[in-house]
Amino acid sequence: MKEFVIGLDLGTTSVKAVMFTKDGKVKAETEQLIKTFYSKGGYAEQDPDVIVSSAVFALKNVLDKAGTDAEKIIGIGFSSAMHSLICVDVEGRALSKAIIWADGRSGRQTKELMESEGPVFYKRTGTPIHPMSPLTKLLWMKETDYAPYQKAKYMMSIKEYIIYQWFNERVTDYAMAAATGMMDGRTLYWDNEIIEKAGIHEGQLGLPVSSDYRLGELNPIIASYLKIPQNLPFIAGSADGQLANLGSSGLEENCLTISAGTSGAVRKWTNSFTVSESQEVFCYAFTPDHYIAGGPTNNGGVAIDWLKKTLNYAGTYEELILSAETAPPGADGLIFLPYINGERAPLWDQEARGSLIGLSISHGVPQYARAVLEGITFNLYQIYLSLGADGEAAELIYVNGGLSRSTLWVQLLSDIFNKPVQRTESHHSAAWGAAWLVLTALGEKESLKQIKENIPLGERIEPAQGQHQEYMKIFERYKKLVNATV
Repeated sequence: MKEFVIGLDLGTTSVKAVMFTKDGKVKAETEQLIKTFYSKGGYAEQDPDVIVSSAVFALKNVLDKAGTDAEKIIGIGFSSAMHSLICVDVEGRALSKAIIWADGRSGRQTKELMESEGPVFYKRTGTPIHPMSPLTKLLWMKETDYAPYQKAKYMMSIKEYIIYQWFNERVTDYAMAAATGMMDGRTLYWDNEIIEKAGIHEGQLGLPVSSDYRLGELNPIIASYLKIPQNLPFIAGSADGQLANLGSSGLEENCLTISAGTSGAVRKWTNSFTVSESQEVFCYAFTPDHYIAGGPTNNGGVAIDWLKKTLNYAGTYEELILSAETAPPGADGLIFLPYINGERAPLWDQEARGSLIGLSISHGVPQYARAVLEGITFNLYQIYLSLGADGEAAELIYVNGGLSRSTLWVQLLSDIFNKPVQRTESHHSAAWGAAWLVLTALGEKESLKQIKENIPLGERIEPAQGQHQEYMKIFERYKKLVNATV
């Protein structure tokens, strides 16, 4: 009897394969770390062929770890980080590294685009003009005579590259296409004016397809290595943000979903394509009837990692975070502006830089840790404010990602937002969203909405009385410092 489903999550820091039961319980999980290369200032690249191999190894390892016969696997679904770009030749070989979302080399092209067609393009695509997007990366390639760009037959994200290697198909789901900054958010197809601006044509891009699109037969060599049938169903899936929302909150529209891993995001479901006059938030398609509005931040758990390395802290990450318990709200006057990795929402400024303001000789590890946690959370709160009335209407926050495992941070989040926060039992929300798409695409489950009954929930944390007002006083100071220094 077929009883298990796998979500393959292609993240920035790792590739994860997670095997679930039909009701969302984790049967087995495995992870392959991915190295990012920072060869020049502003560059952030990964080896696409290493990621392909890591995806194969992750699937092999999760199957071996579970000790499950292939006959019991219902299917496998993809989740992927957005905004990567690879130049590919006619044979399907990578001509370039995968330029990932954190790459900032297209800063000048981004500024010039914002001064010309950028605002109009944003209104059509829902993708803010920023170095993260493949559109601005392509403009950089075009203007610098980047050799792989000149030789490329195709332009692909890392997920498209894997799909092409494994299935010989050139398709991309609506969410990944939206994240390029080149898809019309209303027609769900490529915008010819925008792709011409980038110096390419639609034949170089994959065909946008629904997230429940079933791929063809798997490459026989890979199928043999994995010991699975060539016709085992693989579903195209979606971007990690959309799937993290699906895997955390279902399709609930009266809630926010906050992801807080290395980076972070605040997201909310909407049933139509909408853009903001301020251009501070994105709106990406998931299905023709469901979109995600929100904003991403470059600076989530990476700021904790930075602090640990900077202090040469000998304890664990968990111990560093817990040390913040002994410091009061406001960290004894210490404010952290978390833009150590540039910033996307709400600033959309890759040249933004972080600061620790108010340093005193009396400050130590607890104050540093508290200030960093508060700075990360104040930034998420600013993104939430950019959502306006839609954000305010949310009654509950669902949280996922590595930071969500910290009870201290989740309480801080609840207090600053003044809303209850619901944790999920598993932090593999994107993988579970991908797995659920498999179940609905193959008729094992009736609808996407039914996932709400199959999300294993953890603790629900309520805001502490009086803490929100205290944090709003600190937040006002935080905002003034952002305006004065960034």
